[in-house]
Amino acid sequence: MKPLSSLSALLALLFILVSLHLSPSWAASNSVYDTFLQCLTHRSQPSDQISDIVYSQANSSFASVLVSYIRNLRFNSSSTPKPLVIVTPTRESHVQAAVLCSKDLGVHLKIRSGGHDYEGISYVSDDAFFILDMFNLRSIDVDIQKETAWVQAGATLGELYYRIWEKSKVHGFPAGVCRTVGVGGHLSGGGYGNMLRKYGLSVDNVLDARMVDVQGRILDRKAMGEDLFWAILGGGGASFGVILAYQVKLVPVPEKVTVFRVEKTLDQNATDLVYKWQFVAPSTDHGLFMRLLLQPVTSKTQKGQKTLRASVVTLFLGNSDQLLAITDKELPEMGLKKENCTELSWIESVLWWDGFDEGTIPALETMLRRDYPINFLKRKSDYVQTPISKANLDQLWKKMIELGKVGLVFNPYGGRMSEIPASATPFPHRAGNLFKIQYSINWSEDDPELEKNYLAQIRSLYNYTTPFVSKNPRSAYLNYRDLDIGTSTNGKNSYEEGQVYGVKFFNDNFDRLVKVKTAVDPNNFFRNEQSIPPLPK
Repeated sequence: MKPLSSLSALLALLFILVSLHLSPSWAASNSVYDTFLQCLTHRSQPSDQISDIVYSQANSSFASVLVSYIRNLRFNSSSTPKPLVIVTPTRESHVQAAVLCSKDLGVHLKIRSGGHDYEGISYVSDDAFFILDMFNLRSIDVDIQKETAWVQAGATLGELYYRIWEKSKVHGFPAGVCRTVGVGGHLSGGGYGNMLRKYGLSVDNVLDARMVDVQGRILDRKAMGEDLFWAILGGGGASFGVILAYQVKLVPVPEKVTVFRVEKTLDQNATDLVYKWQFVAPSTDHGLFMRLLLQPVTSKTQKGQKTLRASVVTLFLGNSDQLLAITDKELPEMGLKKENCTELSWIESVLWWDGFDEGTIPALETMLRRDYPINFLKRKSDYVQTPISKANLDQLWKKMIELGKVGLVFNPYGGRMSEIPASATPFPHRAGNLFKIQYSINWSEDDPELEKNYLAQIRSLYNYTTPFVSKNPRSAYLNYRDLDIGTSTNGKNSYEEGQVYGVKFFNDNFDRLVKVKTAVDPNNFFRNEQSIPPLPK
């Protein structure tokens, strides 16, 4: 009977080992937590209370820590895979230890700075994983004399804007309009906002960085070298290491800027406005950013009928008289009047863009709040390089009205974006692109059939617009995460799989990113469903 007993023991051992790597419920056992905790303690300062920053699934605070930075309810169900452990570092050395200990245990490490990844890949994985949650690393050091700031990856854009405003009323930073987005993910994926036509992307205004590499070393720009520094300026930081902080260059803003929102429906000549917008918005004054929102809505004039609403939402780095002199000449179809315009400080304009109307703009300390209304959502992206004809716009409106819920956001390029070479950063979508499209659908009901319907809607509209957008490749924006365009299993075919989505995100810059990845992380420790693959060995 001895051979049978030995075989049984071997099978039992194999079951435990497989469970450790594949089953969250098994892998969350105390032994995994204890082993990880011992490793972290060994690699940290004796005075650190390491147990205070590590949460196992058995910890009563585990669920609240996990959920606090989930920004898409699609990835907050009981069936969503959960991490074995969440680590919430409070100092850089904790990040070093977490990387090395995850590597020692052979467990996948996911990195979350603000949780706004549209597909949740900073906090979801199909294999056993830990989350490195960066929200405690949020310090911001603004040097107005040098017009720079060091900002840690776990800070939010709202916190960065507020800390700049505390020191200067005539400085800002060109980044996103959503104040709760985390700096680490936003900047490492490119980052853009309503000053991109004047100052380019967020990464076009980065001077230095600090990161932890796969060997657990802290590297700044000089230590990492220009190739790796280039790669983390839009190539997705989580493919190469853990971004700790960026040093950014502040930009001048006027004491007063102008904002407005103008809406037109189809019976108010919305089609003429949208058609002309395609020529004007990418070529106008660099300080003028006119975002265009397109949404099927119920008609106010034809009972029971649907129409399409076009909304122009604008930031102008100047006063309303200067703005009207431009729009009256270049885009009279808008019918913009002085009473439509609001002059306010740049920091107030951030809150206006975040959904607060004039007269309801709250105290500026609102910028520091991290609470965020969350829905179920799906996003996709495209780039338009030639204007869409009026006839095709009319057909597009019919398709949108037929589908019923999907909205489009047109973000104009041109200006500074056309002056920066496509190879200057991994983000390649520069000259030749008129505007970027974001496809957008939100819903609040937890209903699998409804979700299936809405996902089918947005994919249908994306397929419909194929003739109107960039080709070979059909380009996409990394930070508008969309797993529909390709994913990697991070196995033996990771290069071929990565090429599918990689050339869409990075065009001709993909191969250089692969070379950097191969040099700094050849064993692909830092990986996710759309990471940069190393070259096959």
